[in-house]
Amino acid sequence: MFYGRFVLGEGFPEVLRAAADGDGAAFATLWRDTHPPMLRYLWVAAGDSAEDLASDVWLDVARRLSKFSGSENEFRGWLFTMARRKVIDRLRYESRHPEWPIADIGPLDRPSSDDTSAAALEGISTEAALALIATLPREQAEIIMLRVVVGMEAADVARIVGKSPGAVRVAAHRALRSLSQRLEGAKDTGTPGARGTAADRGRVTL
Repeated sequence: MFYGRFVLGEGFPEVLRAAADGDGAAFATLWRDTHPPMLRYLWVAAGDSAEDLASDVWLDVARRLSKFSGSENEFRGWLFTMARRKVIDRLRYESRHPEWPIADIGPLDRPSSDDTSAAALEGISTEAALALIATLPREQAEIIMLRVVVGMEAADVARIVGKSPGAVRVAAHRALRSLSQRLEGAKDTGTPGARGTAADRGRVTL
């Protein structure tokens, strides 16, 4: 499955220090271990803007990395807090500057440590799971991405989204229950999307 976990472990402080000093290889290591889950989060949160927002986040990281100090877990929280702010800024901009499609919008249409999280998404492709998560209300989708896909603890997610750990757990439980029901509905109706379509596979860079 695709649940994200950072893997630098004890080597993180050295990599962080080298990256902050301008070592390109060390910065690339940080990028390699954190970019894929962040891009998945951004795709669910912001759709086709994900790539652009990810680039903006990494530009900010490059500018501010020398001032960051903390553990690998804290770096992850710092990174996703920046990513979330980029999403909020983009959504605010789009609400003030709406774009009205004038042609066929079909290609643009997207379906609108918990053991239950694995059970809810087990057996479907990464792409189909991301598309399914994207059908949730935005707040629930964001929490599921951070809690399940990125692999953050409830307390870390709570700090990023500005809620209590209890509220995060409740939202995650409700979202996972909803995902389970939708998966069961897809199986009952034989919906092809339960396994992921070619179009879904082309949407996400994994």
